[in-house]
Amino acid sequence: MRNTAKLSTAVLAAGALTFGLSACGSSGSGSASDTSGPLVVAASPTPHAEILNYVKEHLAKKAGLDLEVKEFQDYIVPNTATEDGSVDANYFQNQPYLDDFNKKRGTHIVPVVTVHLEPLGLYSHKVKSADALKSGATVAVPNDAVNEARSLKLLAANGLITLNDGAGSEATPRDITKNPKNLKFKEVEAAQTVRSLDDVDAAVVNGNYAISADLKPTKDALVLESAKNSPYGNFLAVKDGNQDDPRVKKLAKLLTSPEVKKFIEDKYAGSVIASF
Repeated sequence: MRNTAKLSTAVLAAGALTFGLSACGSSGSGSASDTSGPLVVAASPTPHAEILNYVKEHLAKKAGLDLEVKEFQDYIVPNTATEDGSVDANYFQNQPYLDDFNKKRGTHIVPVVTVHLEPLGLYSHKVKSADALKSGATVAVPNDAVNEARSLKLLAANGLITLNDGAGSEATPRDITKNPKNLKFKEVEAAQTVRSLDDVDAAVVNGNYAISADLKPTKDALVLESAKNSPYGNFLAVKDGNQDDPRVKKLAKLLTSPEVKKFIEDKYAGSVIASF
């Protein structure tokens, strides 16, 4: 469960990361015309940084790409750092999340190429199936608009709740029209959902956080998001204007190569799905 102390620590840590990136701004180009030096990419540790490090170790040198990977646990700093030029690109998010982020924060981040999908799942340390959730059970969901809506759609698709017909990419618990188990929802930062599993009856967890906690989505999830026709593919992104950076183009090509597709298939066994 995320308490006030943890929230304060997270806020301070995010501030420190932002300050540190600004202080070290020379490690990123920060402009479309400066393409010298390494391409610095902000990424979530799993699977994004793992995929990038595979590229760095096995493919980048031959392609003439100097790649530097910076890992972040949250979903905010990678975009703000890309916007202010502290890093050159990021790899961690999907289109609905980016659209919401750009709208609310006035940033100008754009996708370059979609690489993979991480199915969202419902997990529990207390029950073995979704049907076993008791009346009044508490379910933790991510507190950002897109992932909360995505979580509610997952629960609705599996018959745990019903959403009103107009519920879209910003659906909240207020859009629930039927709740036969009288589920209660605890909104927490996405990174905290997996850590809340001991304090709630179940939690909807993003794929990258599930994998980093040694959960196997295809095996451990009570219910799992379908990959069919999903709008939630994760992509390489840059600040608008930097799409033609030759280093970005090289990385985009490498991230959608047969070698990376095989790496994803072999390493993640269906918990991460290549989108190309």
